[in-house]
Amino acid sequence: MRTLRVDLADRSYPIHIGPKLLGREDLLAPHIKGRQVCLVTNTTLATLLLPEIKPSLSQYDYTEVILPDGEAYKNLETLNLIFDELLRARHTRKTTLIALGGGVIGDMTGFAAACYQRGVDFIQLPTTLLSQVDSSVGGKTAVNHPMGKNMIGAFYQPNCVIADSSVLQQLPERELAAGLAEVIKYGLIADEPFYRWLESNMHALRAGEQDALSYAIERSCQIKAEVVAADERESGLRAILNLGHTFGHAIETHMGYGEYLHGEAVAIGMQMAIALSESKGWIDPGLLERNRTLSLAAGLPVHTPESMPATEFLPLMAVDKKVLNGRLRLVLLSALGKAIVTEDVSEEEVLAAIEACRS
Repeated sequence: MRTLRVDLADRSYPIHIGPKLLGREDLLAPHIKGRQVCLVTNTTLATLLLPEIKPSLSQYDYTEVILPDGEAYKNLETLNLIFDELLRARHTRKTTLIALGGGVIGDMTGFAAACYQRGVDFIQLPTTLLSQVDSSVGGKTAVNHPMGKNMIGAFYQPNCVIADSSVLQQLPERELAAGLAEVIKYGLIADEPFYRWLESNMHALRAGEQDALSYAIERSCQIKAEVVAADERESGLRAILNLGHTFGHAIETHMGYGEYLHGEAVAIGMQMAIALSESKGWIDPGLLERNRTLSLAAGLPVHTPESMPATEFLPLMAVDKKVLNGRLRLVLLSALGKAIVTEDVSEEEVLAAIEACRS
């Protein structure tokens, strides 16, 4: 087991990474302060993983909430099912919510914890690669709105994150690939040697080799933990974690939540961001093709959806949390391993980058 720490003063917390961690009571118990726990998962994981963790929670007043599976259900209506059960079972401010699932479950459980009785404890048990390397760490919680992804939410940190790499063996190939998009992102924005390691080890990652997965999760979490510690509420540096996300969120919103997995949309969005960075002369030519090769090796899409005109991106990108005073801010690259946040882009440049990623 490897343990990292997100350094946020009195709200600091550990990230435990390794195989066979899910049912370990010694990792859970130090972060459950009261007698009540409410575990939130989805219909798929209730069969696959819930029996593995329930014995470690047998000494608590236990409640579970099983939500429908999929990004399409990441909304206020589904969120209310968590509140309904907390109130029905008379959970108090001393309860602890436990999120067993991927990014959708983690985001909704965290947001519910932030809201219930003005804030209760919660623990992240991420079960997808994407959630283990990204969404479970850093305290971003939210639900989607028909007009924009993750537009209703809160910054709210978990008590701990337990990333069990062995559960990734049960992931569908498409879900594993979606997580690899976020892993690639960390190399692009902050660590050129890690990016080169990914180019050499992508086959091992896709094959589910535990040593490779554990290292990729650890390095990704290290980078994110450092960025979050420096800028918890995304007033500056933390925005670099959104490379490709403004483009990707537009794809998800236009195509319908769930048509593209989040990581798939981000992979396409990163290609657009690289194309824009190249067109401005900020990075060496060739990275667009290099990243295309790596993304395809990861099993990710790299092309703008044929059914989505470039002009459809702009109004959706304007409904984005990074828009400031009416000006679109994008995360671009000034070098491989170095990201910047800039407003120095025109609509024409954005449209050209989108079209450059057509098949």
